[in-house]
Amino acid sequence: MYSGMEVSEAKRLRELEPENARLKKLLAENALDNAALKEIVLGNR
Repeated sequence: MYSGMEVSEAKRLRELEPENARLKKLLAENALDNAALKEIVLGNR
């Protein structure tokens, strides 16, 4: 699976994947919110 990793390390990495995906989604949503707010404040230039 993951070269050079112990089985316990690979298992822990797999356990963290859903949390990582959730955080990536939150970051993407925040970036979109930020862009929308900038558009509102600055308007189309």
